[in-house]
Amino acid sequence: MTSATLPESKSEKPQQLEFGSFVDRLARLDPLQPARGLFGVVLALLGVGLLVQIGYSATMYTTEVFRADVARELVMRTLALVVLLVAWRVGPSGLRRFLPLLVTGSLVALVCVWVPGIGVDLNGARRWIDVGVSVQPSEVARIALILWLAHTCVALGPAVATLYRGLGRMMALVMLTCGLVLLQPDLGGSMVMLLCACATMWVGGVGTGRIALPFFALVAGAFALAVTGQSYVSGRIAMWLDRSQNAQVAEAASALATSGPFGAGYTGGALRNRGFSYQDSDFVFSYVGEEFGYFGVVGLIALLVAFLWFSLRLVLCLRDRFDAVAAFGLSLSVAFQALVHVSVVAGVAPPKGMTLPFISSGGTSLLVSSLTVGLALGAARRSAQWHREGADERRVLPSPTPAQPH
Repeated sequence: MTSATLPESKSEKPQQLEFGSFVDRLARLDPLQPARGLFGVVLALLGVGLLVQIGYSATMYTTEVFRADVARELVMRTLALVVLLVAWRVGPSGLRRFLPLLVTGSLVALVCVWVPGIGVDLNGARRWIDVGVSVQPSEVARIALILWLAHTCVALGPAVATLYRGLGRMMALVMLTCGLVLLQPDLGGSMVMLLCACATMWVGGVGTGRIALPFFALVAGAFALAVTGQSYVSGRIAMWLDRSQNAQVAEAASALATSGPFGAGYTGGALRNRGFSYQDSDFVFSYVGEEFGYFGVVGLIALLVAFLWFSLRLVLCLRDRFDAVAAFGLSLSVAFQALVHVSVVAGVAPPKGMTLPFISSGGTSLLVSSLTVGLALGAARRSAQWHREGADERRVLPSPTPAQPH
């Protein structure tokens, strides 16, 4: 027998990697596998954020204030971990029955920023309310909106693809919520919310063409309204296009560009001591670049990429459609926020005050980010229970009776 007639073994057959089969294999995995990875990444980000905040306070405050600030950070990050674990037990499905109340409450809170005695005016913007503690309603409203959109997409079923019953109903709430955020004024926050909403609806079944037209119409209208009616927006766009200069933006970009491979060393940065404000919150990425250099920047970006990777793997493993759509929108909202922060500090996006999730100082942002991830992990926990129950059922199924000879 010649070699040409020999049967080809399976091991010798060329293996072709197909994206569709790769996604199918991910969908059959236990959801707890990517959930553990996501939880580990969040713990790492919380730890890095704690070190950054301690380093920032070490050269900014007196000993007494430094100790109080470190104690506050420890309490807030412990509380964030508690919120994450509680949300992990609840999951998106646990909040589903309360969605009308959550959406209504978030809209009322967005209106309350204009109520004297409750709303807080800071730097010409009204984005916070004071209810004993300072709360930013737009952060909570984003979660409520994503959950409601996921619920509506699943509840409508095939009707979600129709213009009036599906998209029209959802876009009405999206326009109302984003409009209230835009009026604060917060153009960047409203754009992030709009992107998250459209991405959630797209994954929920609304066609690309049906989302594209209202999305671009809303974006164009928002920019036109902001540029013509809000001078601060036109000023920031001018900074981005190099038509005007801003020392804070220039120094943040310079801290990244000139830090070198290893930076100035932990607590060795001098930018904050020269009067640079918000380096612990809205410009915290510049702090990482200044003190930890290129290696620190690459390491932090690697953690953020890992966050997105494990989040998407988790979504593909989920069995329940509502949990999957909700977890996608929630995870994407954290990723979008991180992308905006990094882009602003690097100078590739117009200046926008937005914190870096789990790294920046801030109460509402930290707790909401933990709540968001916790809900996604809760969806994985629920789906993992189904995965185990299904495996147990397969084990106890009776084996087929062999056919009897005739």
